[in-house]
Amino acid sequence: MSIVTTPDLERALDALRPQLKRWRRDFHHYAESGWVEFRTASIVAEELERLGYAVSVGRDVVDAGSRMGVPEPEFLARALERAREQGAIERWLPALAGGYTGVVAELDTGRPGPVLAYRVDLDALDLDESDDDDHRPVQEGFASCNTGMMHACGHDGHTTIGLGLARLFVELKAQLSGRIKLIFQPAEEGVRGARSMVEAGVLDDVDLFIATHIGTGVPSGSVVCGHNGYLATTKLDATFSGVPAHAGANPEDGNNALLAAAQAALGLHAIPRHSQGASRINVGVLNAGSGRNVVPANATLKLETRGETSAINDEMQRRALNVLHGAAQMQGVEMDYRLAGEARNCEPSPELVTFIRERIDGLTGIDTVIPVENRPSGSEDATTMMQRVRERGGLATYMVFGADLSAGHHHQRFDFDEEVLPLAVRTLAHLALAADDPALKRHIVKKDSPANNGSRRPRRD
Repeated sequence: MSIVTTPDLERALDALRPQLKRWRRDFHHYAESGWVEFRTASIVAEELERLGYAVSVGRDVVDAGSRMGVPEPEFLARALERAREQGAIERWLPALAGGYTGVVAELDTGRPGPVLAYRVDLDALDLDESDDDDHRPVQEGFASCNTGMMHACGHDGHTTIGLGLARLFVELKAQLSGRIKLIFQPAEEGVRGARSMVEAGVLDDVDLFIATHIGTGVPSGSVVCGHNGYLATTKLDATFSGVPAHAGANPEDGNNALLAAAQAALGLHAIPRHSQGASRINVGVLNAGSGRNVVPANATLKLETRGETSAINDEMQRRALNVLHGAAQMQGVEMDYRLAGEARNCEPSPELVTFIRERIDGLTGIDTVIPVENRPSGSEDATTMMQRVRERGGLATYMVFGADLSAGHHHQRFDFDEEVLPLAVRTLAHLALAADDPALKRHIVKKDSPANNGSRRPRRD
């Protein structure tokens, strides 16, 4: 089915193009990493409310007890003050303070139809951006001004796409049906943020769910209707606590936490890979010791497991914990761990993938439509949202919009072709215009929603 966009959509998109570029470059310049997206979230919330959306922020959309990998309070406080200095919208900051940086906006068209949700992410990486003269953000004056924070994965573009959709949906409201939710998620990096929004009930009333990413090795002009390569993952921080001693006078009185951590690191990497699908394990950080003549009393490991399925990842995690406990026991030290991030795997709904493929075939700007991409890649916590939607009888997918990149994701010279922004906005808006299609309706079998219709749950502190 070859479809072209409506004249109203194209006119609105043409007027929006310069603003898309301005938004993206502003967010890139003021990059903020996970749980400290105070300036970004406040600007997003302000724009959405100005457009007439019902806006929920902070603890109304982020469950406190389900957050993972939250920075220390001192770091959060410094980041909040910096956001103020960099132009954050003050009236939103009290709700966002403490790292509750999620934003959800809803547009009720007043006509019956499905609840369609789009998810975009807000956060940058903990990375210093290149200051090379030939790096375009440096050349054109929008490189990150925040030390140790850089949009090196395209989330500045994702946030921009979400705001672009918000403007178009207001313009096209008379042609839309049902309710549209725009979910701006914090802390995607490290797969830390989605679970807290799921547990806050944000997804419980959603019938159709689309998450998006730009780039990922897909060339410009290509669109993936359903990416199926994200690995389930668990991020763990393990702490070993031993007993210090003088390394020369009485080493036998010590219990060596560094040695336990080192043995654990070797043991973790020796875990066999899984025969049923892709599996990964990595120790990325080992910190230990205080001096060359002291038996180390403390050590920390930061590690991750991954699996092509949640079951494979669960097995990798089980073995990893056995290794951690065993290494601690060998050296007579204590071991504690905390969950720093987690995502399950979730396949895109075939019915939604087929619908998208048929609707965008021949759409302006799209050269190649890829129905499903099964290439194993990193991990994405939007899969946690997809899983909740599918568990409750809805349909979900993860779309990728190809974009030529200056360097790979998570690289200090990362940058992308900004023409992907209007292409993604056009495509996603076009799907919203067709979301009430009977071909989709018959595949949505919603289970009973909470009494509050899934818009939010009571806060859990």
